[in-house]
Amino acid sequence: MTAIVFGTLPFPNQSGDQIVSKAVSAAIAALFKRTGKIQATVRAEPVAKLLQGSVDGFDFIGNGMLMYNGLRIEDMELYVQAVSIDFSAIFSGQVKLRQPTQASMRVVLTEEDLTNSFNTPFVVEKLQKLQYQGQSLNFSNTQMLVNDDKSLTIKTQIRLGKSTETIDLDLTAQLEVQERRKLQFVEVHYGGNEQSQSLGEALIDHVNDLLDLDKFALDGTQLRVDRVRIRNKQIIFYGVAKINQFPQRK
Repeated sequence: MTAIVFGTLPFPNQSGDQIVSKAVSAAIAALFKRTGKIQATVRAEPVAKLLQGSVDGFDFIGNGMLMYNGLRIEDMELYVQAVSIDFSAIFSGQVKLRQPTQASMRVVLTEEDLTNSFNTPFVVEKLQKLQYQGQSLNFSNTQMLVNDDKSLTIKTQIRLGKSTETIDLDLTAQLEVQERRKLQFVEVHYGGNEQSQSLGEALIDHVNDLLDLDKFALDGTQLRVDRVRIRNKQIIFYGVAKINQFPQRK
């Protein structure tokens, strides 16, 4: 009976789980400006459960994912728990959840990803909201380095207001997760002269205030980080994504 039903669907020679897997892959890809290889694998046993929208879960693996705000993710893995979906929406290219679900996640950012992120208009605009001694800040040549001792180094050049002179900032810190959602630079060591150090302290306070995952999560999702691993010029986040509705690009 199941074969007869799926045989009448507008996707010949494909089983129901393959249809849903491709739809989920396409829906996730649409959230990004550009992606490398992405693959979603839906788990449903027996497959007939899909007709009622019941899914045992699905696994998603993607790499080279560039967001529309310019931020890039080297690798992302999501392992979604059992979920109920609106099967009829699949044929219009949409993924609709009938109830919230949760996924374990693994996200990898490279040193290059981090450097590029700090130079995107999306992040630069947020950084420039900080004022120092009543003057606006203009950032250039920002670098983020992942060191062998698992510390992170930020180097940047800043112009105050309309000045043509640049102030070099060079600071090194540890990365810590607080309350499972706030990424914080702690144990900071500031280089340079007194002015550079004072400006660096103001910058770190501002950046720490910005690095709240709730400010970056897609609509309908909530991200929580349980562990951070730093190695091989990469930062790897392990945690949980709570999904109330399948996100859509604004």
